[in-house]
Amino acid sequence: MVLLVVDTQNGITDNRLYEFEKVKRNIKLLIETARQNGVEIIYVQHDDGPGTGFTKGDEAYEIYGEFKPKVNEKIFCKTVNSSFHVSTGLLAYLQEREEKQILIVGLQTDFCIDATIKSGFEHGFEMIVPEYTNSTFDNKYFSKEAAYKYYNNFMWPDRYARCITMKDALEMLGNK
Repeated sequence: MVLLVVDTQNGITDNRLYEFEKVKRNIKLLIETARQNGVEIIYVQHDDGPGTGFTKGDEAYEIYGEFKPKVNEKIFCKTVNSSFHVSTGLLAYLQEREEKQILIVGLQTDFCIDATIKSGFEHGFEMIVPEYTNSTFDNKYFSKEAAYKYYNNFMWPDRYARCITMKDALEMLGNK
């Protein structure tokens, strides 16, 4: 099992997110628990390209301070929604290590988290989503709350991912 932390970057990790404080607290707790129990943590950063304000070298691109990776923790970069796109190298890395379970957290529910969960499922991984560890913003089609509930309570469970409580997630990390 690995803990995959997707796109928790300064430019989008803020109080505009649905249940921001709860999501922040839960992600931080999972990172700390994974580290304490020797579970590998893998980070993914989204790069929108030069001139966007969201690329390497920009403050918005950097991983949010409370979730900062340690020196020995892997970071993969992506320019598309799915963390498993061939250009990232993540899929090959996980396959080489014969990983089967991925505990996924991060941003945004309706973009990169959804794409990564579905792609991970298609590649044979058991995708596991702890409650209130992903979030998004309001958009013209969904409120942030409706988007969160649509994916976490309807779209992913029993299709693409196992959606679990924080208690269960912490137990999984503690037992590796």
